[in-house]
Amino acid sequence: MIAALVVASFTACQPQETEASKNAKLLTIYVDSIQNLTPEYTNDNWASLEAGYQERIVLMESEREQLAEEERAKLEESIAKYDALKASYRENIQLKEDALTNAIGDYRTNLRNALFGEGAIGNDMTFGYVTAANLHDVYKKFVNTVDDNKNIYSREDWDEIKVLWEALGTRKNTVEKDVPSGDNTKIAGLKIKFGAIKGTHRGGTKGAENEEAKDKS
Repeated sequence: MIAALVVASFTACQPQETEASKNAKLLTIYVDSIQNLTPEYTNDNWASLEAGYQERIVLMESEREQLAEEERAKLEESIAKYDALKASYRENIQLKEDALTNAIGDYRTNLRNALFGEGAIGNDMTFGYVTAANLHDVYKKFVNTVDDNKNIYSREDWDEIKVLWEALGTRKNTVEKDVPSGDNTKIAGLKIKFGAIKGTHRGGTKGAENEEAKDKS
């Protein structure tokens, strides 16, 4: 894209122009070209556009005073136009990143609510609400929910489930000394059940996604 803009710029410049006038026109054409592009709001894309601009504006740093008044006014207009484009790109890139962050946050919240109950755990995952008295119930809800949804979980779901399972295990170690022996036996059985589910479905989900990707290619 940048190469195409450069070609267009040099084609527009006339041999009789001064170096300052030519560089000013190159910058103006470049900015107009960016403005006419279909926006792609990514940091990589903007970095590429910014590099092209900086390459041209640096040529004008010591040449502005050599421009005629009309040329200088047009240059300042192009610089102002570029600054507005830059602000627009940055705003839209940030909006896109915020939307992605919110989507990830919502997905994690929904999964956690399903496994533990509405608002039961926060981002710190300290599991303060889990006690020796309710530990078995927490494990039972977690494992049964995973069992009910094992065929629809994505790889990302399984990754999050693994993190949550390990965090719950850490909490179990904290309260374990006060857990009734009967509950400990039941929890051990649930852990075996979860291990079997994860072993047969986590890889299966990934395999199914890979096969689906192959079919689409």
